[in-house]
Amino acid sequence: MTGRVGRRSGPSRIAAALLAAAVVSCSQDASAPAPEFRPTATIEDLMRVMIDPAADAIWDAVVTDVTADGVVEIRPETAEEWATLRRHAVTLVEATNLLLIEGRPIAAPGSRSDLPGIDLHPDAIETLVAEDRSGWTTLAHGLHAAGLLVLDAVRARDPDALLAAGTDLDLACENCHSRYWYPGYGDPRPDASGP
Repeated sequence: MTGRVGRRSGPSRIAAALLAAAVVSCSQDASAPAPEFRPTATIEDLMRVMIDPAADAIWDAVVTDVTADGVVEIRPETAEEWATLRRHAVTLVEATNLLLIEGRPIAAPGSRSDLPGIDLHPDAIETLVAEDRSGWTTLAHGLHAAGLLVLDAVRARDPDALLAAGTDLDLACENCHSRYWYPGYGDPRPDASGP
């Protein structure tokens, strides 16, 4: 009988020890700092996979096209079309926060400009952003603000407001691209203006 009691109490002691360890671990985890972000995608990835498709869907949602057959207008009308636009607007707005995570590279190692002579090499873009982090942050916040205007227009189901917000979105994109992507335009470095 004593042997049986000993066997039963052995697992009970182990369970008690595990419970105590779990309690200590939980109390330590509660006071431990939250883990830092672990960016995986590059800025180029975010642009190609999230930001560009969302922006294109917004710009393509309200279109007036003059053809030989007359004027063709495209406007979101159905609940499904507005729901799709809302998904794009939320993606766009939240992607601007992802642009600001420290340690996210501009592009993958070995990446090259798609349009040499028009776009800067990714390493040059990386340098510009690193040298002007506050400017990068300001422009990302500008893109966020433009995205919020889009989201407001979508919530209101207002095609005219969506068209106007799309113009603000285009300007926010170009403000950043002309500063960091296109050589010679809005380079934030004081010595980069040339002669």
